[in-house]
Amino acid sequence: MDRTLPGTDRLPPRADTGVVGWLRSRLFSSPLNSILTILALWLLMLAIPALIDYLFVKPDFAATTAAQCRETGGYCWAFVREKHRLILFGIYPYDEQWRPLLASVILVGAIVCSCIRWFWKPFLGLLWVVALVAVGVLMWGGVLGLTYVENAKWGGLPLTLILSTFGIAFAFPFGLLLALGRRSHMPGVKAVCVVYIELIRGVPLVSLLFMSSVMLPLFLPEGFSIDKLLRAQIAIILFAAAYVAETVRGGLQAIPKGQYEGADSLGLGYWQQMRKIILPQALKIVIPPLVGIFISLFKDTSLVVIIGIFDLTQAAKAAVSDAVWRGFSTESYLFISVIYFIFCYSISRYSLSLERKLDQGQRR
Repeated sequence: MDRTLPGTDRLPPRADTGVVGWLRSRLFSSPLNSILTILALWLLMLAIPALIDYLFVKPDFAATTAAQCRETGGYCWAFVREKHRLILFGIYPYDEQWRPLLASVILVGAIVCSCIRWFWKPFLGLLWVVALVAVGVLMWGGVLGLTYVENAKWGGLPLTLILSTFGIAFAFPFGLLLALGRRSHMPGVKAVCVVYIELIRGVPLVSLLFMSSVMLPLFLPEGFSIDKLLRAQIAIILFAAAYVAETVRGGLQAIPKGQYEGADSLGLGYWQQMRKIILPQALKIVIPPLVGIFISLFKDTSLVVIIGIFDLTQAAKAAVSDAVWRGFSTESYLFISVIYFIFCYSISRYSLSLERKLDQGQRR
């Protein structure tokens, strides 16, 4: 007598489900993947113990001087305790460094709120206005009893966050318009957008920063000048917008022609088609490459060091220029590497969760 339960003959083998199934499908799905998995595990077995030894076993956590760190070896936590404020806040006045700290918290808080769907309402714009005003008041001062601090003294993490946040905020809509302009049927608009995109994408960001810092002032009227930080910010926006435009254009080309025809049949105007039908689908397609651009932009802000702006990377470099702490560049750059990793990994994980939510909404 057959005691098999109805429908169980259609269930996958037990070896293909659970932890074993996940391992087989993700890590050992083919001979090549199995070899790569074993090689990666071997490298991790070599690297992780050495890293733990360097960070936590060898160091003397009670050390307070560079000489004590050199005697014990390992990671010099005393360097981090001594120089973390210089790395994080640059040359901002020491007694006022609570202000850039609070400004960074407000800026990160506004970004986090923007990532939560519950906040995707009209008052989010007001939230950003309040946050940016608060950041400006804290960083510049000059009001509410705060000492005025010129932006030439800004540096470290707050400056990196400001450059990347404003860069992304302005480059995205500008790149969106460039992408639409490149696909426009008006020859003049299309030609201008094509020339701009190809010209900007054909040069490195370093050259744009150099031009904005050195060459641009030569073309300005006598007695008229633009702040160096603002010039760097504009260069970053112009550079990122060209890459955003090409990415969005790829998403627009992936939309089937029937979507455009369907929008026309509904009697929608051009901007209504783009806003309600075409762009939502195109942007969903290009979320991964857009996130890659935003992560690259966040890291590329370190290039402003070439025009003398005291960003996070320059602050780390300045920390090891102290004669007492020379030779601890590994500690300094490892410290800012962790900061960059935290922000970049958080952005990538959010984009992945956003993709999943949008896919679930489409399947419903």
